[in-house]
Amino acid sequence: MPSEPPGGDRSVGGEAHEREASPPGRVRRLEQATVDRIAAGEVIPRPARVVAELVDNALDAGASRITVAVDGDGTDRIRVADDGRGLSRADARLAVERHATSKLAPDGDPVGVDSFGFRGEALAAIADAGTLELTTADGDGVGTRIVVGSGDEADPSVSDAGRGRGTTVVVRDLFANRPARRASLAGTRAEFGRITARVSDYALANPTVAFTLEHDGSRTLSTPGTDRTAALLGVYDRETASQSTTIDARVDTRPHDDRSNHRRSRDVRETNGDGPPSVRVAGVLAYPAVTRASNDHVRIAVNGRPVRDARLAGAVRAGYGRLLPDDREPVAAVTVCVPPTRVDPNVHPAKREVGLRDAPAVAEAVESVVADALTGADLRRRADVATDLDTALEPVGEPDGTSSGAFADARPIGTFADLYALVEAGDELLVLDTHAAHERVNYERLARAFDDEAVQTATLDPPATVSLSADEAAAAATHETTLSRLGFETTSFGGGTRRVSTVPAPFGRAAAPESMRDVLGALTDGRSPRDAREALLADLACHPSLKRGDAIDRDDVDALLDRLDECERPYACPHGRPTVVSMPAASLADAFDREW
Repeated sequence: MPSEPPGGDRSVGGEAHEREASPPGRVRRLEQATVDRIAAGEVIPRPARVVAELVDNALDAGASRITVAVDGDGTDRIRVADDGRGLSRADARLAVERHATSKLAPDGDPVGVDSFGFRGEALAAIADAGTLELTTADGDGVGTRIVVGSGDEADPSVSDAGRGRGTTVVVRDLFANRPARRASLAGTRAEFGRITARVSDYALANPTVAFTLEHDGSRTLSTPGTDRTAALLGVYDRETASQSTTIDARVDTRPHDDRSNHRRSRDVRETNGDGPPSVRVAGVLAYPAVTRASNDHVRIAVNGRPVRDARLAGAVRAGYGRLLPDDREPVAAVTVCVPPTRVDPNVHPAKREVGLRDAPAVAEAVESVVADALTGADLRRRADVATDLDTALEPVGEPDGTSSGAFADARPIGTFADLYALVEAGDELLVLDTHAAHERVNYERLARAFDDEAVQTATLDPPATVSLSADEAAAAATHETTLSRLGFETTSFGGGTRRVSTVPAPFGRAAAPESMRDVLGALTDGRSPRDAREALLADLACHPSLKRGDAIDRDDVDALLDRLDECERPYACPHGRPTVVSMPAASLADAFDREW
């Protein structure tokens, strides 16, 4: 399963898998100096790590199809089969030895290696923790089967095997000789959940590879290996996939202190020296209407390798900005592709993290590409029209995020529940949340009026006092200057209390002194002062907006539609809630069992 450094282009996140054939004897032992540099020894902590190592090897072997089968929690049996380049018998014998690899020259530098599993001792580490059976064929003659017993000091068992080109690895009785580690594992459901998450990460990072995951004989995940949307469908569901958009852009980065020159380009300009690289950002983003409670569904990959990277995950989240509802996280799979010389894959013993030489610039590139893709895209693509009336209505708009004058021909026909406006638009019935729509209009007015300008303030006489928690009080002292730029002049009043003498008052609408807490929350979450300002403007936009029960007639709705049509992002309020939902006439006809 280990292979030579890939000859294909991994710059699109693992989408090129046809590599040049390698000469015999491509697996070799590493020099001791290299061994000492990359690891003191591989450790297999749980079954998910076994799966990850074997999938790494399959991808490096150029596989276009990878099947993972797991029994129980994975300690009983794990089987990973691929259709990539197999190994000759000589290479297969070496592949199960410690410190043997095909992915790194004997005295090679691990920084800049364009492969997933360069350490090369994963098979030996797995064999040390369980019983490993490797069946492989390179298409040149009979295949090879090698069995290495758990902790067995005897030579591996080697025999002929009938197999098509590719490799199958079966691991049994994992941790049988390490009862303490086996006892430390979580239950079957939790361990298989970790395996599912890892396979999902790989499937979304390598969308042109077909992945299958089976558990106790039942298929639980399958992707066709065609494109990113299809991979999202296989990992999630039809609703998520149908409400998503793909991204693929190059950004010519500049040093982090030269952000004014940061620009996007379709030209390929990769730098292998000390200059900043061209970063390719590709992936798939679910629309903001599809969210989760945790950030586990923001999946990041670097050159096709799934990694944990808080900075890049935060950049994806920042790209969504105010489109997301409060306390909700997006569903997104983003791969950044940079020259291998800019990546150190050896900063984490489990290879779950990598070092990026240009991390701030790469994060800026990710945020800008995500934000550009979602401009106006807070809407949902229609796939199959629901025929029941229990299904939630869907926000309107074009799949690419443009509005195309969606409200130009809209005609108000009534109101409902003292809040919703009913609007006829072609063959659709639109339902407008008048408060959310008015909020969006007011927010964009405020944002445009005070873009890059100081926020107007109002003086409080007498000053107000705001009680803060210990964490909030510490944050207020730390961010006192930023609070002042945002319109809050504050001083300590002892303990956890701050005296507030001025508050923001754009358009003469003074913010409540207590709104300082929300701004502090944004700042302590690591968001920029501009993000905190946007949060403040969103709150200010809420107060004067139409409320349930406010008198509104058709002329008012007409005016609101005109203003909404002028908004950059008309389909969500500043807090991420939809402004408009639609019911196609065909759906109504189906609900009433009529032809349309």
